[in-house]
Amino acid sequence: MSVKFGISPIAWQNDDLPDLTAAFSMEQCLREARDIGYTGIERGRRMPADTEGLKAYLRKYDIALCGGWCSGNLHVASVKDEIAAITQQVDQFIALDAPCLVYAECSNTVQGMANTPVNDRPKLGRDAVLAYARKLSEVAQWMQDRGMQMAYHHHMGSMIESEDDVNWLMEGSSDAVKLCFDTGHLLFGGGDVMATMVRWAHRIHHVHFKDIRPDVVRDVRAHDRSFLDAVIAGAFTVPGDGCIDFQAVTDKLKAMDYAGWIVVEAEQDPAKAPPYAYSQKGYRHILDVCAQAGLAVDH
Repeated sequence: MSVKFGISPIAWQNDDLPDLTAAFSMEQCLREARDIGYTGIERGRRMPADTEGLKAYLRKYDIALCGGWCSGNLHVASVKDEIAAITQQVDQFIALDAPCLVYAECSNTVQGMANTPVNDRPKLGRDAVLAYARKLSEVAQWMQDRGMQMAYHHHMGSMIESEDDVNWLMEGSSDAVKLCFDTGHLLFGGGDVMATMVRWAHRIHHVHFKDIRPDVVRDVRAHDRSFLDAVIAGAFTVPGDGCIDFQAVTDKLKAMDYAGWIVVEAEQDPAKAPPYAYSQKGYRHILDVCAQAGLAVDH
């Protein structure tokens, strides 16, 4: 069993804060990511939209599509309408042999609102999350039947952010709903990284290795700053540059026979954290913890 290393283009091309990364191109991102050693990239909005164009684009840089974000609206839409809305992306990911679709509910999220504190994110009770999870199971089963896996991304500013939210979502959904386990978002959301990982190991299909700077997170919480403020201030960083024990996380991946993608996703201000240097630092740290854990890497 072996893992693969992928990266999100967000350090070079931030879709939520395009001005922040205006000096960088998607082409530079793919070229530098591959030069560092990453073999996969998650989908970015500035990549070609059509399937054949995207396939040729990725082939040019010798890099695989290792997943990608899908903005869900299932909380306010019917299952039928949501399926219709995401069919094109699902079909594209199937054609490009992606390991999963990284799905997150965005109908009521505050993550992209510059003037809304992340503390003011939508909060649902257990019964409401369980009801949502039942609808989500129908969409995930439809995806699975077509040949694509849903990996749900718990995310800051969204209605599935905290450890309780994740627990309720997993409890209320079928096994067709897998988890995109994001270390940084879970800790920022106040969750216990290892406890959540142990509890839902059998549902983890995709992993985001994201670190946080706890002093920045505390300031964001204390002063009611937005999620975008948090990104600019440096709440997130690459593995090995913050406070998360990635050795413990990787040891658990080894124990659960994880054989999927480990993806670095660390949006920062490139003026403070040059994308190449930081992405390389994250890569080297993951390589080291995998070696220590005895987790083989597919280069």
